[in-house]
Amino acid sequence: MSRKLILLAAAAALSLAPLAAQAQQAMSMSPVGAPQAPPPAAPATAAPTANATAPAMRSYAQLPADKPKAPPHKASAAERDAAERLEPLARAAFWGREVDIDPTDVVAGVKLSSALRAVGQNGEAITVAGRVLVLDPNNFDALMETAKAYVAAGQGFYAIDPLKKASLARPRDWRPMSLLGVAYVQVQRDDDAQAIWHDALALSPENPAVLSNLAMDMAAKGDAAGAETLLRRAVAQPGSGLVERQNLSLVLGLQGKLAEAEKILREDLPPEQANADLAYLQSLTKAKASIAPATTRTWAAVKGAGS
Repeated sequence: MSRKLILLAAAAALSLAPLAAQAQQAMSMSPVGAPQAPPPAAPATAAPTANATAPAMRSYAQLPADKPKAPPHKASAAERDAAERLEPLARAAFWGREVDIDPTDVVAGVKLSSALRAVGQNGEAITVAGRVLVLDPNNFDALMETAKAYVAAGQGFYAIDPLKKASLARPRDWRPMSLLGVAYVQVQRDDDAQAIWHDALALSPENPAVLSNLAMDMAAKGDAAGAETLLRRAVAQPGSGLVERQNLSLVLGLQGKLAEAEKILREDLPPEQANADLAYLQSLTKAKASIAPATTRTWAAVKGAGS
């Protein structure tokens, strides 16, 4: 007998044992010769059929669903305005989140590119601005951010094309022209730089950023006195800022006018930085160094400000 049949037989014996005991008891209590009552019938059970189904289970659709998470929302206009007042790292984090929420948001893309450039991540800034230009090839701000990042990285050659496109998009805007002059200087096209800066001044007379660029080009060629004249005009303009004043202090220092240079430095900078810059100017004066090391430093300041 197979194991399966043995198990079935054992199960049958266990189920019938109580019935057999009841039958034996009834037979012992009946009078001799009396007809024996048949044993009580086993309870009827429905035989399983091929079509029998298991108890119905709740479908996935009937199960209680997890409460859906609210999708991340873009910042409000007020939050975006406030983000522009954050320091660069926090600003980059804010705009990075906005771009993650909506990669097609060209405004957020431009702002992120600018913030990345402000923390020295020029390659990433170029990449982000490039993504904006894929969505909007003629986006003026993305073209400008691309060019600023290239110039900040010292790769002015690659800034020329986006700046020309930006200038064509807004022919009355002096900003592409001013930055294009810096890019020309980086590729040693000094005559083109001078021409484009004069075009920018024709659009925006006495513009402090353009005057400052012209002045530092003159200083680089050894005309510190002429550069000083232009920079004094620049810092006298209502729109002038830290870059123009620092360039003036540098040109004054190169001419040995350290007292006036120091006055400007201490008005604009924390003591530690002012001391370091003053020591730098004193070293140039004592060594009678050429203008070349100074221009590298000055152009870095100009590029960082996006002039």
